[in-house]
Order: sequence, then C-alpha cells, then structure tokens
Amino acid sequence: MGQHKLERFAEIETFPNVLIYPEGMQGNWKNFYKNTHPLTLELACGKGDYTLGLARLYPEQNFLGVDLKGNRIWRGAKTALEEPLINAAFLRTQIDKLPDYFVPGEISSIWITFPDPFLRKSKSKKRLTHPRFLQLYQPLLAKGAVINLKTDSPELYQFTQEVIAAVGCELLQDIPDVYALPEVPALLSIQTFYEKMHLADGRTIRYLQFRLPATPLDWRSIKLPSDDAPEAD
Repeated sequence: MGQHKLERFAEIETFPNVLIYPEGMQGNWKNFYKNTHPLTLELACGKGDYTLGLARLYPEQNFLGVDLKGNRIWRGAKTALEEPLINAAFLRTQIDKLPDYFVPGEISSIWITFPDPFLRKSKSKKRLTHPRFLQLYQPLLAKGAVINLKTDSPELYQFTQEVIAAVGCELLQDIPDVYALPEVPALLSIQTFYEKMHLADGRTIRYLQFRLPATPLDWRSIKLPSDDAPEAD
C-alpha cells in the first residue's frame, strides 16, 4: 500500500463524519446526525460524489455513503467537512453487513451509482441489484422507500429490469438514456467521477427507480430468465 493511501486511512480515522466498522449504530442514526430527518444510503459510493450532490440538493435529509475502500471515502468526507455539509457522512464497511448497522425501516431510500456490473454470469450474485441484495435491503427500508440505479452498463441495466419483473417490484422510472431527456432533473444531473469518464467516452447513462414488494423476498426461489443463458466468454 502506498504512503499516500496510508496517510488517508490514518486521516479518516480522525474525521467526525466517517464511521469505520462502528458498533451500536442500529437505530441510533438520529443521534449521530442530531435530527430525525430521512436517511438515504449511497452504496459502493466511491468518492461519494452522489452523497455530496444529494446532500447539497436536500439539506433537510441525511445522506450516508457506504464503501469498503477508505482511500476513496477520504475524498468525499474531506469535501463534506470543508463545505461544510453536516447532512453528509460515510460508513466504511461491506454492503452485506448493512443489517449490522440499521434497524428495520431505518433507511428511506437507496442509490446505487455506477457499481461494478460483474459481467460474468458466475459473478451475478455480486451485483447490487441481484435478488440476494434486494432481500438484504428489504427489511431495512422504510414503507414506500425506493431504490435508484444509475449505470452506464447495458448489461446491468437489462439485468435489473429482469430482476424488477421477476421479483414483483413496482417500476417507478425507466430512463434508457438520461441525457436524451429534454431536461435532466436535478436529481439525475449529479455526475460522479466515473460518470464524467463514461460521458467523455460517449457511453449512454441509464436510470431505474423501483420499489420492493411488501411480501418478504426469498432470493433462492426467484428464477431469472438469464439463469438459463450460457456464460459469456
């Protein structure tokens, strides 16, 4: 590990807006933010561009970027301290550990922005919109909560459409080309570091917003059409 990364890891341990594998946070986020505003997560947040952008747009809501890589979190957390954005914070942990940090109904919405699409079929269970993860999120979400996906990957976009149909989700928005819209909503105009790179490469940005069904999910019983597709080379 480079010296630069080591310095950043040491620095985020001193940041009041970064929690690193914390204990006792279930049901206590209102104490951390010192208010009872709705809490939105950005999963695999990287540098936290969307967490910061949402926090600027909605000062009466709380936002939490979640990522395992402290080197990336450092950038977003430092920006939030400098501005300052008191409604933006960061949690360093694995996504599959979310139940360790939240009680049922504590999360008002989820954003998944430009995640690794894990294109190989054998890696599909690692996709953050796979039914395995939707089952993980479901009890933690408040009534009426929504999940947002923004991606440049046509494969992940199509896979998520497939999952939405198979799971019985309520599809709220399906935008195959965000920047082909006559006017891009403020919510979708936030651009992450990776999105800017993708746009420079001429890639299409896609967006899905959906709501999970009320019935508890059992991801192992959900059959997806792509399950029968051959593994891509």
